[in-house]
Amino acid sequence: RRHEEALLEWAGFRFQDPIWLWSALLGPLVVAAALLRERRGSAIVFPGSARLKGRRTGWRVTLRHAPVVAAALGLVAASIALARPQHGSLREQQSKRGIDIVVALDVSGSMAAEDFQPRNRLAVAKDVVADFVKRRLDDRIGLVVFAGQSLTKSPPTTDAAVMLRQLDDVRLEMLPDGTAIGSGLATSLTRLRRSQAKSKVIVLVTDGANNAGEIDPATATDLARAMEVRVYTIGVGRGGQVPMPMRVQDPFTGLVTTRTLMTEVQIDEDLLRRIADRTGGEFYRATDSASLRNIFDRIDRLEKSEIKTNSFRRYRELFFPVLIVATALLFAAGALWASGLRVAPA
Repeated sequence: RRHEEALLEWAGFRFQDPIWLWSALLGPLVVAAALLRERRGSAIVFPGSARLKGRRTGWRVTLRHAPVVAAALGLVAASIALARPQHGSLREQQSKRGIDIVVALDVSGSMAAEDFQPRNRLAVAKDVVADFVKRRLDDRIGLVVFAGQSLTKSPPTTDAAVMLRQLDDVRLEMLPDGTAIGSGLATSLTRLRRSQAKSKVIVLVTDGANNAGEIDPATATDLARAMEVRVYTIGVGRGGQVPMPMRVQDPFTGLVTTRTLMTEVQIDEDLLRRIADRTGGEFYRATDSASLRNIFDRIDRLEKSEIKTNSFRRYRELFFPVLIVATALLFAAGALWASGLRVAPA
């Protein structure tokens, strides 16, 4: 962890004018030139007393390069100061642009079929939709239910708690029986009519064929296409004979009891596929609870919110301490030179 923190610390370091770093090469060049002149015996020599006697004192032999080294280091430090070292702290701002989604859920009597064991189709569909809502925290999600008629349970909202409460209140027989796919789609489009979202989506979940309602599914599909709303259609359950709880009256006692009987249920796949194709969505078929969850997972991956990240740094200038060091080194080099510590020829 300390290593990562150190890397992050260095990641905020920069030079405002890095071209000045090239001038740092003057430091090593000064040292090299001084050493070369000393080796060739061509150094400028101050005629001090030790020099006149033909010998050097011990401390001057040790420190004779000090002025050159100090001047070279001063030049390097000055170059760094001119390059303006800075350290910045990174800040990021995220702007999220969510998607407006309406789930149109079939609550007709056939959704009571028990081929999604251990519960019926509607109970499983409600659980899957609830999980979907919990993952889409940045989007507005609404809920429309339909059977023989359609009803808005929740307009698109970012309040997931409200949406989940309305979903929990959904039940069978809350509307006249039938399957009004066109009406369910039209009501969903009404909820998206004022949407300013860049992406608008309807997820239509049904297990039957259109047999009720005043709006034809083809008309509603054309309206969705004109509004640029993508419709994902999901056919729920197996076609043909499925176990269905039915109320049966005993002919002898007159008592009404609920029995599970095999009932014929047909799903209009061609209609659902046409709706999806014409609006740019996709058609899916869910024959059990696992496949229904996988379908909603796929839609979740396909319809992602747009997230824009704006990052900026606030930099703090560090050149002043380096400039002080450079000045001190150059001043020291001058002082040492004036004191008689100079490179002498061998």
